[in-house]
Amino acid sequence: MPGHLFAELATGGGSPEALAFLERGERARRLLLLRTLHAHLDSLPAPLSPPADLWRTLVSAAGQDPEAVDRLLLVPQVGGWLAHVLRQLHGTAQGPPLWAETGRLGALAITAALLARTEADLVVPLVDGALHLPGLGTARLTDPGTEPVSGRARTSGGELTLTVPASRSQALATSAITLTCRPDTVSVHEETAQVEEGPRWIPLRTLTHHAPEGTVAIPLDDLDPYRDLGEPVTPARLDGDEAAVWQDMFDEAAALLTGPGREPGPGRLDPSAIRAVVPWGRTSVDPPPSPDVRVSATSGDSYAAMLIARPASAVSLAETLVHEFQHSKLAALLHLFPLLDDDRAERYYAPWRADPRHLTGLLHGAYAFTGVAGFWRDRLSEPEHAETAAYHFALRRVQSRLVVRTLQTSGRLTAQGRALAAGLARTLDDWLREPVDPAALFRARTAAALHRTEWRLRNAGPPDAHGEGAASTSRVLVLRADRTSWPDVRTHAFAERPAVPRTADEYLAVGDAATALDLYADALSADPADPHVLAGWIVARSALSPGRDSRRMLARPELLQPRPV
Repeated sequence: MPGHLFAELATGGGSPEALAFLERGERARRLLLLRTLHAHLDSLPAPLSPPADLWRTLVSAAGQDPEAVDRLLLVPQVGGWLAHVLRQLHGTAQGPPLWAETGRLGALAITAALLARTEADLVVPLVDGALHLPGLGTARLTDPGTEPVSGRARTSGGELTLTVPASRSQALATSAITLTCRPDTVSVHEETAQVEEGPRWIPLRTLTHHAPEGTVAIPLDDLDPYRDLGEPVTPARLDGDEAAVWQDMFDEAAALLTGPGREPGPGRLDPSAIRAVVPWGRTSVDPPPSPDVRVSATSGDSYAAMLIARPASAVSLAETLVHEFQHSKLAALLHLFPLLDDDRAERYYAPWRADPRHLTGLLHGAYAFTGVAGFWRDRLSEPEHAETAAYHFALRRVQSRLVVRTLQTSGRLTAQGRALAAGLARTLDDWLREPVDPAALFRARTAAALHRTEWRLRNAGPPDAHGEGAASTSRVLVLRADRTSWPDVRTHAFAERPAVPRTADEYLAVGDAATALDLYADALSADPADPHVLAGWIVARSALSPGRDSRRMLARPELLQPRPV
């Protein structure tokens, strides 16, 4: 990678040229994975076309239309399938019968032939009564729930004829089942009513984005078995109304991300770079999503795809798109460079998690939330978002810088990893010098202190663990054996200043630490060990009595165990 492209990515951003380099790396990786899979196929008996025929079909299509086949190779779910099937070959993953999973190479070859408009005639697996064509949709011949069988797929001039003989189809079938169609995607607003029974083509819906270079279709993937993070999953088709809401919300989110004068940089994203959006957890508009729903994820095997539970607002969706694309960029970098020597021990504090993290997770979090900080920095000039943006920008820049410091002092970064961490540090240090509304800055610093304090109370071992006394200054984190997951209710609750404070947290948020301390003390009288309340008490006490003792209390709350007075 040219040094200037790595330097761009190290800031947390990345120009179109840098992203194109990452995509070329992902293409090369998938070709290597395909070659690895192909090397195993001859030793795996299957009622399908010979592996040489599958490969020949794929190569022929690539020769006819290399750009179309390159786009196919970069379909995120192709990466997810390749990684999963190789894990299954090594016995570290579960799924449908191995012959059917490896045989999906036939589905890839048929898809390539359709895109390149070449001829093909292959025996392919039908899993759950259907053949899924990555990036296009699903050809369904029989009802879901049937065992995997083989069928014949023929292509010519972009048309598919898919047949399953009577002896291999449903028990009541008296003749072969055949479907002839021209597989293609369909935009959300162009979709027509679908036939619900019998052989049919179910198109992948796309979100339409109007970019300067033309209209871009981004799959809204509710069909592909490999759209999730782990094992293959069944389709979860969105209702038409829910799909329409996705399109409308995506339009608004894209408008936020592509405002005038937005040069590439940390927290900025051209929506055209997204390869797929995978809706998660809901298929209809009712009930409406809660404002507190913030669920999203990305797999390193599926570059530029993001699994998202539809949020309640376009600004939340835009933030999530930025966050998840940051993960994709870093995963692609990790495929090219060894950035760190990670023993995978989960012992580090991450300000956005309830649990201890390993170093790779810490690096991912720092990279993602540097992008999030940049996203909110861009919102500071937008009147409708300015107050919330000031809080989130202030919070995420200080939290990300803390984690970058942890990475830099871990002693486990490679030369490239040190260069990446240094680039992030420069970005965040510059941002830390930028003025932010004092009230928002106060709430952000308070929320950061509350999270870290509660995290240590819930995760760090008691004072006498492994013989450590209350005055111990050991920097080795001893984890509690009884630690459990806990909800972080404060990070987003502190985003807005309470108009009329009522709770201890709200008084603390408006700067009335004395009233907050009294309310926390009242709650601790009922349960002195409640870590949520105790964290509030420690932060409020420290605000009222700053000094060495307060700094020690905030640094190692699990050792001091203060009592209310």
